[in-house]
Amino acid sequence: MTTWAGRTATEIAAAVREKRVTPREVVAEHLARIERLDGRVGAFRAVRAEAALVEADEVAARGDVDELPLAGVPVAVKDNLAVRGESRRVGSAATPDTPAARDHVTVARLRAAGAVVVGLTNVPELCVFGTTDGVLGIARNPWDPSRSAGGSSGGSAAAVAAGMVPIALGNDGMGSLRIPAANCGLVTIKPGRGVVPTGDGDSTWFGMSENGPLATTVEDARLMFSVLAGVEPGPGPGPGVLRVAVSLRSPLAGVTISRPYAAAARDAAGLLMRAGHQVRRADPPYPMSLATTALAHWTAGTAADAKPLDPRLLTRRTRVHARLGRPFLRTVSSGASRERLIRRLEPFFAEHDVLLTPALARRSPKAGPWHERGWLSNVLANTNHSPLTPPWNLTGWPAMSVPCGTLPSGAPCAVQLVGRPGTESRLLDLAAQLQERNPWQRTAPMN
Repeated sequence: MTTWAGRTATEIAAAVREKRVTPREVVAEHLARIERLDGRVGAFRAVRAEAALVEADEVAARGDVDELPLAGVPVAVKDNLAVRGESRRVGSAATPDTPAARDHVTVARLRAAGAVVVGLTNVPELCVFGTTDGVLGIARNPWDPSRSAGGSSGGSAAAVAAGMVPIALGNDGMGSLRIPAANCGLVTIKPGRGVVPTGDGDSTWFGMSENGPLATTVEDARLMFSVLAGVEPGPGPGPGVLRVAVSLRSPLAGVTISRPYAAAARDAAGLLMRAGHQVRRADPPYPMSLATTALAHWTAGTAADAKPLDPRLLTRRTRVHARLGRPFLRTVSSGASRERLIRRLEPFFAEHDVLLTPALARRSPKAGPWHERGWLSNVLANTNHSPLTPPWNLTGWPAMSVPCGTLPSGAPCAVQLVGRPGTESRLLDLAAQLQERNPWQRTAPMN
């Protein structure tokens, strides 16, 4: 008997199109895996078991099923994106428990491509922090359940890493795709600004947040990205010979990169050099003001999101974060500090095609109720864990997390690839070269 849980989205969709398996069979097997494993992982806030099976049958009945790029593929959706008929809680007791009238545009695109939404995944309250925990659940890393999956797309990443779905939808405002992907051994791409729709009226943290895929392979990440972006799927002609800058420097003063993550970046640099690329050490000219710029945008985005909600129902760390952000709302909305950062970094990217860095500074914090701790302890844990992701939300440029190597615990390690606007395909091609030369185990060994 063929087992479909743990197979890639590309494999599943091909089998459905070729009538080797039905969407119901695929979805039912993944639902059974969710039921068996999610009590230990905490990926899902809500599972749509009955509705997903109905939708699987609807996909099978479509006249164009043999043309659908994601035919019958189970997908998980981050719980800050609307799914028709389901509530959107954004990890908070302060949000209304009312069903959405329509799908978010990205969810609608996935469904139009044949995907079946099996559930909504846990997030930290208002998607603020880099650990996914709160009053609605705690998402753990399937490779090491004592550790957080990361955040804020932690539930989506945990679901994919545990083989409960082959792909998942998330978004990234300060690293919220790349952080959990790096922790959980997944491939993700944060697209550049405007490449994937954000949705009318949805929070984008003043244009910093972008929607994107979480997948176990570059091929699946490329396929899902193409659906989300509304472009033709399939690999490009290849990246050619690229000028790759390798930096092991933290953008934030005082935060150091741990040895395993620095080693992963060096290993990736060696792989790319042997692939024929021009690779050299070079550090972007990060300004000393980057930390304050990032903090202002991070807190102001939360302040805007919290404004319509009852503060008494928010956790203390979120209330403090929002309160600190209110004075920055006007200056952040002007975009002036982001434009200054772009102007400072553009000359570096005129000399280099791609920047390669460690994805994280160290492994994720212990899994647990971080929402019950103070604001400062949360901010310090986040900053020490993931200082390398925020600059590329501020610039709005595309960035990826790609598995590369392992930590001493055996959990995955990862690197980050960053490019100029419009180079998503180039980054995916480069990630595919890393995967080809350094294959990684797709999912965590969970039974």
